Amino acid sequence: MVPSCRALLPRQLPHCDRNTSPVFNRTNPNHNTHYKQTDSLWTDRQPPLIDRQMGTVERQPGEEGGVFESTMCKEKTENAVEAQPDYSPLSWRGYFDQMEDVVVGAADSSDSFRVYKAGTGGPVLVLLHGGGHSALSWAVCTTAISSRVSCRVLAMDLRGHGATQVQCDDFSTQTMSRDVANVVQACYGETPPPMVLIGHGVGGAIAVHAASSMLLPTIVGLVAIDVVEGSAMEVLHSMQNFLRGRPKSFKSMVHAIEWSVKSGQIQNLESARVSVVGQIKKCEVDKDVLLEPASLVVDVAVEGNEEFHEQHQLNDKENTTPERSISDNQSVYNWRIDLSKAEKYWDGWFRGTSNLFLSCNLPKLLLLAGVDRLDRDLTIAQMQGKFMMQLLPPCGHAVQEDHPDKVADAITSFLLRHKFAESREDNQSSPLPFTQ
Repeated sequence: MVPSCRALLPRQLPHCDRNTSPVFNRTNPNHNTHYKQTDSLWTDRQPPLIDRQMGTVERQPGEEGGVFESTMCKEKTENAVEAQPDYSPLSWRGYFDQMEDVVVGAADSSDSFRVYKAGTGGPVLVLLHGGGHSALSWAVCTTAISSRVSCRVLAMDLRGHGATQVQCDDFSTQTMSRDVANVVQACYGETPPPMVLIGHGVGGAIAVHAASSMLLPTIVGLVAIDVVEGSAMEVLHSMQNFLRGRPKSFKSMVHAIEWSVKSGQIQNLESARVSVVGQIKKCEVDKDVLLEPASLVVDVAVEGNEEFHEQHQLNDKENTTPERSISDNQSVYNWRIDLSKAEKYWDGWFRGTSNLFLSCNLPKLLLLAGVDRLDRDLTIAQMQGKFMMQLLPPCGHAVQEDHPDKVADAITSFLLRHKFAESREDNQSSPLPFTQ
């Protein structure tokens, strides 16, 4: 889960005041009532289309109990029992209509790309995820968009990400742009329907390159989310530090989801429950491998989340054995892609992206979490009205996950403004004003 714009690094959270933190200060007392409890790993029932909250409980001054309680904490207050967030994974079936593996290339050197589809009519929205993420990062946002306009969605796992399997790890923008064109052609033929390319982070850069190269003849619009060349280039040197700062592995899928939310990587619990599944994979561990005393899920101190880290330290003290060996056939979950090995491609992902974006002779929309992300070229062009821009509420880099409904509103307004799609009769969302 790697950012690409101003923070290829995650957004640096301030010291978390429990009463003001954007991560902790969220309420949803009915959290668990939206989900069907089963004995299965997956929960297929789709929650309602409302602002998804983390499910933590906020206490007013004078009330008993804390504002936030980690699921790892076993102690309860005597007079108040907090509702615990559900970190179990959700299935893609609650958000997409179908999943398939699209094979492209010659028989002896073919690549397989995992794609998720939704909708039956209207333009095709090709959704490209950010570095380290997967197509499932669009799950909640896809449902929100589909409820507002008539459209089709094609979300794909990029090369080296998610469940996609390729013959070589060539992460250049040219190769990854060609991947997008090949998958679209395999799904829709030589003359695909009207398409809008929508990309987040690295996916946004790939969308810009694909659009500027005219690889898809039926592209009618371009949407880039939180990807700006200037601010991205400034922090590339810190990328390795960010990657080293993450946990290397997790004890379970639930632990990975919990860490993603509590570390602030994804600030929306529902989205984390479906998207983290595409970021990690299950690995068998040799029985002779020894672990450090610290838990696999929290072998990292996250600035601004001291409570989460300290709580796990307390739990670890219960284990008095200095080293713990993993039993036979025990599994851990590792990241699906090691982005540190793609370092030679990082510069090429973003260099020249702003000029390419501006040169695309298409209706364009840039979604940002803050105006500070604009570089000089984009600032001048935006003042000249060369593209539409929408600023979203404060959030992390995973914009479409943190605020899926806000992103859906912005994309809906863009589609309706240019008559790319028709509004659904039951669409209750309000058009967003664009900055031009």
